[in-house]
Amino acid sequence: MEKDNLIIYLISDSIGETAEQVTKAAISQFTFNTYEIRRFPFISDKEQIIEIIKEAREENSILVFTMVIQEIKDFIIQESKKWNIPYIDIMSPVIEGLEKVLLSSPKREAGIIRKLDEKYFKRVEAIEFAVKYDDGKDPRGVKKADIILIGISRTSKTPLSMYLAHKNLKVANVPLVPEVELPKELFEVSPKKIIGLTTDPMKLIEIRQERLKSLGLKREANYASIERILEELEYADKIMKRLSCPVIDVSNKAVEESASIILKILREIGYELDNGN
Repeated sequence: MEKDNLIIYLISDSIGETAEQVTKAAISQFTFNTYEIRRFPFISDKEQIIEIIKEAREENSILVFTMVIQEIKDFIIQESKKWNIPYIDIMSPVIEGLEKVLLSSPKREAGIIRKLDEKYFKRVEAIEFAVKYDDGKDPRGVKKADIILIGISRTSKTPLSMYLAHKNLKVANVPLVPEVELPKELFEVSPKKIIGLTTDPMKLIEIRQERLKSLGLKREANYASIERILEELEYADKIMKRLSCPVIDVSNKAVEESASIILKILREIGYELDNGN
């Protein structure tokens, strides 16, 4: 016999999205003239449960809950049985099954999946930031960044920016070119946030020649000449000294190694980083 006017109480110690999605998927398999879903997120004490039960026992209702806090879960079951209210414990069968297979105990910590989602979206935001403020495209990013990388062309500024972005850090990078005026924002932030990148001139010649080759240009271009490279490195050295920022040599270093050194330098000088780990 079909029951109308069903009230579904969704109770969760987090935001309750799991309970709602599972319930809606299940109820779509039935024909109802009317039903209502009432969602109660962030339930953490027995007094809240008592109030929900008091309301539910006056209705044609069912309790659906995703509760990982054992004491609160047991209390919901106890009160549901006391007042003869049907209930569905969504999480326990899955957790108990995994516990047997994995031979380990669950954390019993509310909202873990939400925290993981927040970490993921923070990383996406950091990657978008690195793309937006790459290669000095917009100097306004300098003041918004967690880290600013400076260096001449082909000193791994962009790869390092992207790698550090995957650590949830917002990174802007600024190219140092003798003929191009530096953004004033660079002198308005703490030097603790700035990392200078330098490299061996002979190694840089090879890298720039390969870059020219990939673009179909002649290797003899001024961009890859030793005179030009030494001029740029000297200019960059003066700027880095003026800023009093830490400097690392990226010659023959993988991006991961350079990133590790950058994070170590920042920790050593007392700059606190929230990298989401």
